[in-house]
Amino acid sequence: MQQHKKIHWPKVMAPKAAVCPHIRTIHDDTVQDDYYWMIDYFKKGDRSQEVIEYLEKENAYTNSMLEDTADLQEKLFYELKSRIKEKDESVPYYKNGYYYYSRTEEGNQYFKFCRKKGTLEAEEELLLDIDRLADGHAYYTAKGFSVSPDNRLLAFSVDTVSRREYTIYIKNLETGEIYPDQIKNTEGAAIWGNDNLTLFYTAKNPVTLLSEKIMRHVLGSDPAADVLVYEEKDNTNYIAVGKSKNGKYIIINSEGTLSSEIWLLDADFPQTEFRVFQPRMQDVLYSVIALEDRFLILTNDEAINFRIMQCPLDQTERSNWQTFMAHRPDVLVSDIEEFKDFLAIAERKNGLTQLAIYNLSSQQQHYLDFGEVAYTVYPAINVEYNSQKLRYGYTSLVTPSSVYEYDMADQQKVLLKQQEVLGGYDQTAYVTERLFATARDGVQVPISIVYKKGTKLDGTAPLLQYAYGSYGASMDPTFSSNRLSLLDRGFIYALTHIRGGEEMGRQWYEDGKMMRKMNTFYDFVDCGKYLIERHYCTSEHLYAQGGSAGGLLMGVVANIAPEQYHGIIAQVPFVDVVNTMLDDTIPLTTNEYDEWGNPNESEAYFYMKAYSPYENIEAKEYPNLLVTTGLHDSQVQYFEPAKWVAKLRATKTGDTVLLLKTDMDYGHGGASGRFDYLKEIALEYAFLFKLEGIIPDHAQQ
Repeated sequence: MQQHKKIHWPKVMAPKAAVCPHIRTIHDDTVQDDYYWMIDYFKKGDRSQEVIEYLEKENAYTNSMLEDTADLQEKLFYELKSRIKEKDESVPYYKNGYYYYSRTEEGNQYFKFCRKKGTLEAEEELLLDIDRLADGHAYYTAKGFSVSPDNRLLAFSVDTVSRREYTIYIKNLETGEIYPDQIKNTEGAAIWGNDNLTLFYTAKNPVTLLSEKIMRHVLGSDPAADVLVYEEKDNTNYIAVGKSKNGKYIIINSEGTLSSEIWLLDADFPQTEFRVFQPRMQDVLYSVIALEDRFLILTNDEAINFRIMQCPLDQTERSNWQTFMAHRPDVLVSDIEEFKDFLAIAERKNGLTQLAIYNLSSQQQHYLDFGEVAYTVYPAINVEYNSQKLRYGYTSLVTPSSVYEYDMADQQKVLLKQQEVLGGYDQTAYVTERLFATARDGVQVPISIVYKKGTKLDGTAPLLQYAYGSYGASMDPTFSSNRLSLLDRGFIYALTHIRGGEEMGRQWYEDGKMMRKMNTFYDFVDCGKYLIERHYCTSEHLYAQGGSAGGLLMGVVANIAPEQYHGIIAQVPFVDVVNTMLDDTIPLTTNEYDEWGNPNESEAYFYMKAYSPYENIEAKEYPNLLVTTGLHDSQVQYFEPAKWVAKLRATKTGDTVLLLKTDMDYGHGGASGRFDYLKEIALEYAFLFKLEGIIPDHAQQ
């Protein structure tokens, strides 16, 4: 299957970033930052061109160091692309008399958004041709498709820069006309009032990119005259506007890490005032589900893993909340999908997702059974309120993404579609396992593993360990056709469910944030150590990967356990924690205070300084590192990984490689097309294969 050879790196001079000392003094602590000047491009200052030139030099260096993998990268790209069904169609969903779906065509990067009236045999209406609209753009994302209640108008939003600043457009579906109402600098979603004339949307601060205002737009009017209907004064909260599934309410949600607040408006009267559902309460999160005769409230009020309450439609204050479903300390209630006669309740127990079906009439409940040791299940697109059929998605490390339709009354399921892997895929050729590693404080941390049958579990196989571990985001086991290129070359893949996510309940998240953030990093290292002890790999063959906040994880791991990993891939990594969190002009900084802490407070400052990757670089040997970023990234600014690499290059010892790849056209999410992002995956895989000395044989080429 494969051969191994000694690793050869070209003798190329690495770029050397200019040193320009910048002094930071806070809490009687003085720090010199030699690369602070790299923020200049974002600030549009005098050294902007110097920043670009430095990033381009790093790109050229990376290309030179990986020049002998160029053919491999190209072969990997086509290998990854060859598994994707280019001509495909999503599972149609029914809403208000129409079936909606998207379809892709062979050779095209994007898609068509379409509908059919009444039946799937009806003539297709092409609502938006994203392939045509994206022509000529290096980056193009269209989202937020929202059809008016009378089915005549379509609101949609577009970002052509990759900074998540969306312009909302409105199209007349009968005439094809794009109206002149262009609403700029929004979050993207546009919500229709029931008068078919009024739109609500979230406006962003053009500097910090924070979502601060909910605006009301009347069709045909000048967007500059749009009316402010809600303004968020707490800059640690995110805000959004939506609509209840039954179509009766426009809902504003303001939510931070610790508290939330809901405002409601009768969708039939969009010009009236919003009313607060329940004023925000300290350390209480809640969300609202509108039924015919009452509201349900999903809340952590006196229930760390959330419980479901209920109240009358006209008496929504907390004093009127009554228990609908009691709190269970071993079950996290994460979501509710409402229907006229049923509820589908998404839960987590023992680190696994599950779906409970509740009959509102009989008050009986049952669970769906899935039969795998590690899997992911979730409600899919369910936009029709008057239905007894639930769409849900199912996948595992070996099961391709599948969409099922489940009749909640008859308790029968039908597979509507399963991801097709071109070239043939034999699920039985792969093995998935679920393990529990003991962390240094005694906590059991789940690990989901997949590998190809026949892979030796004697320590000689390479293993890629992945995790995220922040914001309560759970990294559930899912299928990836791209991952087959690793598994088929002998790699083991280990998804570690570390603290900071919510896999094991809300407390799992609480124990991996703020002043307990070190648990996240220690869990990852301890899981890697466990995999070595169990002979899945050795440190010479152990690799780590993570992105964004998971990139922070990679940076810390490189500092605290460099000897345990042969190579690390840090994607758009959040590695300059202190400087970023001290700069409230940087997008999203203030929203993050409840996640990381506010460094303007002494205790938080010194805690995050003690783990921030940029602050803790030492003169020692680091693992081989591939770092990726995007010039237009609005989530983790390009200068964080650029500064980190520059300081690492000037400080570290040994001859391990350090590579920085900046995408000069894209942002946090990478390329927007169906296939362009595969080039970055091919680069990452080539980096791993080179470190392993793997040469693809003729069959794999």
